[in-house]
Amino acid sequence: MTVDYKSTVFLPKTDFPMRAGLAKKEPLILDKWEKSGLYEQLRKAGEGREDFVLHDGPPYANGHLHIGHALNKILKDIIVRSQQMMGKNANYVPGWDCHGLPIEWKIEEKYRKKKKDKDQVPVLEFREECRQFAKEWIDIQREEFKRLGVVGNWEDPYLTMTNKAESIIAKELCRFLMNGSLYKGAKPVMWSPVEKTALAEAEVEYFDHESVTIHVRFKVEETKFDAVKDATIVIWTTTPWTIPGNRAVAYGTDIDYGVYEIIDVHDGSLARVGEKICVAEALAGEVMGEAKVADFKLVTQFKGKELEGTICSHPWRGRDYDFDVPCIAGDHVTTEAGTGFVHTAPGHGQEDWEVSMEYGIAVPDTVGPDGCYYEHVPIFAGNHVYKVAPFVLEQLTEVGSLLASGKITHSYPCSWRSKAKLIFRNTPQWFISMETNELREKALKAIDETRFVPEVGRNRIGGMIKDRPDWCVSRQRAWGVPITVFVDKKTDEPLRDQSVVDRIVAAFEEEGADAWYARDPQEFLGSEYKLEDYDQVTDILDVWFDSGVTHAFVMEERDDLSWPASLYLEGSDQHRGWFHSSLLASCGTRGRAPYDAVLTHGFVLDEKGFKMSKSMGNVTSPQDVNNQYGADILRLWVVSADTSDDLRIGPEIIKQQSDVYRRLRNTLRYMLGNLEGFSEAEKLPVEEMPELERWVLHRLFELDQQLRGACNDFVFHKAFAELHNFCAVELSAFYFDIRKDAVYCDGADSIRRRAARTVLDTLFNTLTAWLAPFMVFTCEEAWTCRFGEDAESIHLRSFPEIPANWQDEALAAKWAKVRDLRKVVTGALELKRKEKTIGSSLQAAPEVFATADYVEAMSGIDLAELSITSGASLAEGDVPAEAFTMEDVAGVGVVFKEADGGKCERCWQILPEVSAEGGICKRCEDAIG
Repeated sequence: MTVDYKSTVFLPKTDFPMRAGLAKKEPLILDKWEKSGLYEQLRKAGEGREDFVLHDGPPYANGHLHIGHALNKILKDIIVRSQQMMGKNANYVPGWDCHGLPIEWKIEEKYRKKKKDKDQVPVLEFREECRQFAKEWIDIQREEFKRLGVVGNWEDPYLTMTNKAESIIAKELCRFLMNGSLYKGAKPVMWSPVEKTALAEAEVEYFDHESVTIHVRFKVEETKFDAVKDATIVIWTTTPWTIPGNRAVAYGTDIDYGVYEIIDVHDGSLARVGEKICVAEALAGEVMGEAKVADFKLVTQFKGKELEGTICSHPWRGRDYDFDVPCIAGDHVTTEAGTGFVHTAPGHGQEDWEVSMEYGIAVPDTVGPDGCYYEHVPIFAGNHVYKVAPFVLEQLTEVGSLLASGKITHSYPCSWRSKAKLIFRNTPQWFISMETNELREKALKAIDETRFVPEVGRNRIGGMIKDRPDWCVSRQRAWGVPITVFVDKKTDEPLRDQSVVDRIVAAFEEEGADAWYARDPQEFLGSEYKLEDYDQVTDILDVWFDSGVTHAFVMEERDDLSWPASLYLEGSDQHRGWFHSSLLASCGTRGRAPYDAVLTHGFVLDEKGFKMSKSMGNVTSPQDVNNQYGADILRLWVVSADTSDDLRIGPEIIKQQSDVYRRLRNTLRYMLGNLEGFSEAEKLPVEEMPELERWVLHRLFELDQQLRGACNDFVFHKAFAELHNFCAVELSAFYFDIRKDAVYCDGADSIRRRAARTVLDTLFNTLTAWLAPFMVFTCEEAWTCRFGEDAESIHLRSFPEIPANWQDEALAAKWAKVRDLRKVVTGALELKRKEKTIGSSLQAAPEVFATADYVEAMSGIDLAELSITSGASLAEGDVPAEAFTMEDVAGVGVVFKEADGGKCERCWQILPEVSAEGGICKRCEDAIG
C-alpha cells in the first residue's frame, strides 16, 4: 500500500502572497498608519533620544508632483526613517513655499484669459486669490507625498504664508535693517520685462538663443597716446540694445593692442580703406575677418595702460548723445572673444556697473520695467529692447559707426516661469550687503565648517559666495511678504527703529502680511514719527529670502525640533538657491549656517538621458507608477541609484526595479513560509550551530556595518546593492538552497533544522528592519503577516544590535573557498542537466578532485549536502583530464557520477539504503518516528 509522505514534510506555509498587488495594498496600509497614529507613535518612541532634524526645503504649491519631487521626498524619507531606526529622534516636518512668482503667475494667467489687468485688481483681493490657490495645491500635494510612503507631520506642516511665518520673515529682514546691512541702491539686476520684476539667479534658466552681434567704432577725441589719435577703438557686443546705455569703453592694462590700417576690403564690407582701428593683437585676425577686410597692416603695438585718460565720443554724438565716453581699465577685460575692448553700459551689467562705480561714472536709466526705452532716451524712446536690434544697426550705419554685424548662438538667461528672455536693468532695489557686518567672510567660514555630501558641493557654493554681488531682496510683485521699511523722504534713508519693527511684527503675527496693506501706516510708525515724512515701501521680498529664513520659524519656533538642522537635502541646483539663501540669512543674523550638513541629489532624465517634456512624450509620472506598480517600486529606484548624479527613469528601468522587488519579496516569502510555527523554545545558541549558519551570521555582521555606514553617509546605493545581492545570491541561491532539505525533511528536533530556523528567524527580523526605510509598505505587510494585524508597526522598531561574536573572519575565509568549490560542482551538474543526463541534482553523486587548500576548507562539511546531491566524494590530488573545470576556480575538477540506490519517497534522495522498489531512508524514518 502506498504511503502519503507529503503530509510528513515541513512544507512552507504563509499568507504572504507571491504577487504583491502594491497599487491596491499600499493605500490600505497608509490608512492603517493614519488610524493607528504611526507618526505620533514615532514621536513618542523618540522622546529622550538625540535629535536628527532634516529640515525640508519647501516646494512650491502650484501643481501636481513630478518625478523630481518623488526622488526628493523619498530620499528624505529614507534618511529620516533610517536615522530613527538607528536610535535617533528623527522628526520630519514638511513645508511649502507659498509666496512669489510661480503662484502669482498662475493667477495672472487667469486674468489674461479674461483680458483683465492684474494691476487694476485691489491688492488684498489679489493676494487672497493667491492664498487660496496655494491652499488648494497644498492639499493635493500633501496627499501625493503621503502616497509615496513619506511619514511626517502632515497635519501641521510649515507654510510660508501663515501669520506666524510672515511675522518672523519680516522680523528676520528687519534684523538686517537694524544691523545696517539692508540698504536701497540702484544697480543692474536680472529683470524680466514680461513679469516686470527682478529675478534671483535661482529663478533663471539658460537656453540657446541666436543674438545679433555688432562691431562698433568709437572715435578717439582726446588722448595722451599719440598713436591712437586718428584711430577708432572697436568694441563687440551681443546686445545691440545696450548701446544707448554706453558710457565707457573698458580695456585691459596688460593686454597687447595694435593700431591697424585697412589696406583693402571685400565687397559688402563696412570697413574703409585707409582708416585705422584699434583692437587686441590676439583678436585682430578674427575682427578683420568679421569686417570682410582683405588686407591690413599693423601700424603700432602698445599695452592697454597707454590708453589711460583717453576719451572717445559716443557713436551717436551729434544726435543727443553728446557726452564723453572715457576709456577705463577693467580687470574683467580678456582676449577670449570680441575685440579686447568691452562696451560698458553701467545700467545693464554687473561688471559694467562695478567698473563704472570705480571711476565715478553715472549710471543712466534707459529701460523701463516693461522692457521699453524711457521717453527721454534719444532716438529709441518707446522701442522694446527685444525688437530694436535692426533699428540699432540702421542708426549705427547711418553715422558710419558700424564696422560689422553678425549672429551668434549662445546660452542666454530666461525666466524659468515665463521662459521669456531677461535683461540686466538698472533699477532702485533693496539689497543686503555682502560686506557690511562681514557677511561674506562669515558665510565662507560657515561653508568650511559644514559637511557636504558629495564634497564637491563645498567648492561649488564657496565659489558662488566668494564672487557674488550684494543680495537683491526686493521684487516688484504683490504676493509675498512686503519689505517692511519706511524711507525718510528727505534723506532717502530707511527708518531704523526697533519699536517700529516690533509693532510691524506684532501686527503680522495677528493678521499676517496683509496688515501692511490693510492698516493705516501711521499705526506702525507710532507717535514718534509722522507718515507725511516717510514713504512706505511696497516692494515684496525675494521668495528666496522667505525660504532662506524658514529655519527661524520652523526649527527655532517648534518645540519638537532643534536648531541648527542636522541636514539640508535638495537638488544640486540649490547651491545657488535654498542652500545659498539659507546660508546668507543665517550667517547675517546668527553668524553660522543653519545646517550641519548639506546633501545634494541630481536631476531626473528619461532612459536615454534626455530631459523630460510632455511634447517629447518621455515623462514618467510618479502617480502613474504608483497606480500601476506601487510606490515601493519608486522607492527601490531611488535607493538603488547613485543619487549624487543625474538619475534616469522610464518603462524599462521601472521593469528592472520590479524584478529587484520580486526577488526581495520572494526572499521574505521564503522565510515566512519556513518559519510557520517557530517558537522561542526551538532556538539554538550560536555556539551549537553548524558552520553554515555561523557564516550567515557573520555576513549579517558585515552587512550591519555597511548599512549603518551608508545611513550615516546618506549614500545608500552601494549598501542596497549588497543587501540585494545577499538576498538574491547568498541566501536564495546558496543558503536557502542548501538548507531546504534540512528544513523540509529533517526531524523537528534535529540540530540542522533548529539551527536553520533560528537563523531564518534572525534573518527575517534583521532584513525586515533593514529594508523597512526602503520598502515601507512591503516590510509592514511582511511583519503583519507574521505577527498579526495587532502587532506594533515595523517602523517603530530599531535596527537590531548585531552581536560582536557573530564576526568570524577565519570562518568567512574558509567558506569563500567552500563556495568556490561548490560553484564548480553546480556548474558540472548544470551541464548534465542541459544534456538531459539528469533532471535533478539528487540524481548525481559527483567525484570531486581538489588541491589541499580546498580539501582543508571542506573539513567537517558534507559535500553532498553542500552540493544538493545524493552522494559525493572529495579527493586531494590532480584534476583528471576528463573532469569538468572552471577557469576562475583553479585546482578543482568534477567527474560526474550518477547516484546509486533507490529514491527515498519522502526526501527524494537516491541512496543505497533505499530499495529500488521504494521506501524511505533512515533519516526520514527517524524524522517521522
